[in-house]
Amino acid sequence: MSDQWIVQATTFANCNCLINCGCQFNMPTSYGFCNFVMAGHIDEGNFNGTALNGLNYACIFAFPGEIAEGNGRQLIVVDERADEDQRAALQKILSGQAGEAGSNHFSVFSSMCSELLATEYLPIEIEVDIAARSASLKVPGLIESVGKPAINVFNGDLLHIAIARPSGSFEYTYAELGLGTTTVTGAMEMHLDASYGQFCTIHYNQEGMVRAA
Repeated sequence: MSDQWIVQATTFANCNCLINCGCQFNMPTSYGFCNFVMAGHIDEGNFNGTALNGLNYACIFAFPGEIAEGNGRQLIVVDERADEDQRAALQKILSGQAGEAGSNHFSVFSSMCSELLATEYLPIEIEVDIAARSASLKVPGLIESVGKPAINVFNGDLLHIAIARPSGSFEYTYAELGLGTTTVTGAMEMHLDASYGQFCTIHYNQEGMVRAA
């Protein structure tokens, strides 16, 4: 029998693109390559009977060109609090091995990677306020990331941009957009400065996205 699982998580992602990230609008990347970090707090989750509630995760990706061209690198970081069964479950989900191929964004991005680095098990501190377009992500010795609202350059007010995806998405149905600044050290070293930030809830199971009726 195939794996039976479900994950609902509050997430933050930061890539090197401008706020009109090409992935969201069926366009090329802003600069011809893609580096990004995505992380989440699992509000509700279960994998073949193993509870995943309350655990955190992070993934780092680097693509030398457009994502669709492949040759990416991926590093998965799993909450050090996870036990052996939870670690195995999250490894399978985050590496895109759980569920139908292409049915969620873990599967899509992982399928475009030719190198998967050894998974790290570390403390992950993450806070995300989707409505406020703010986030903080800390993985000691590896990731420091902050998400903030964008600013309207004409009047200094907060710039409110959101995307609704009623159909056709493998990632979310609604996301708030802002800016993120991230520093990654180690084998996946990168620095993202006031670039595309995404704040949303993901809700997946073995068949793909779970959509509200």
